[in-house]
Parts: sequence; structure tokens; C-alpha cells
Amino acid sequence: MPVTPIDLFASFIHLRPDGQAHAEQPVFDTERDGWQLMTFHVESDADLHADHWEIHPEADEIVACLTGGVRLILRPEQPGDEPEETKLTPGTAAIVPRGRWHRMALDAPGDILSLTLPRGSRLEKRTEA
Repeated sequence: MPVTPIDLFASFIHLRPDGQAHAEQPVFDTERDGWQLMTFHVESDADLHADHWEIHPEADEIVACLTGGVRLILRPEQPGDEPEETKLTPGTAAIVPRGRWHRMALDAPGDILSLTLPRGSRLEKRTEA
């Protein structure tokens, strides 16, 4: 089989449980088995769905800043606690623990990469300002 370049901004890479990797349409399927590698160009908070919290109950998520800048925000685990913020700059990444609600905010337009097991993932609209 020939090796061909993959446009990471037009495809997701599905890492199947059997060890195979395939480029596929960029659809986040919460029923899919296997890990998913996703790359996004972000120009605004809307590109990051910053108005929603996100959770991945089946696995940790790796979030990497390739260019630009983002803040990774973890929702407080206890009422009254402050959110935890981690600033990501080009070439840095963070690991969001499995089952932890989180979101991102844009500091500078750029490119981000994430890797997670999408099965069971959910979004929840933010109610705070």
C-alpha cells in the first residue's frame, strides 16, 4: 500500500483498537471505538466551542498548541472553587484527566491538536458568563 500525505486539517486520524490507523472524514463520533487524532485551525473562541464544557469519560485527552495560544480551563470539582487554567503556547501540551469537565479559550489564533477516545464524550452549554 502506498504512503500518501494526509491533510490533518481536513481529516481526523482514527487509531483503531486493532492497531490500524486511518484518515477519515472529520466527524467526532461519540460511539466509535479507538482513539481519534484531530487538528484544528482556530481564529476565535467559537472555533473552540468555548461556550461549552466538554468531558471524555473513557480516556484522558491530550491537547497541544502547535501555533498561536490557548488556555485550557478545567471546571471546578467542588462548588465555590475556582476553575484551573493552564496556558498553552506553541509546542506545549497538557493532559486533561479522564472524566474532567474542561473547555478552551483563545489567546491568539493558531493551530491545536487533540487526541482522545471519543466514546461517551459529551458537551454541556456553559451557564456562567
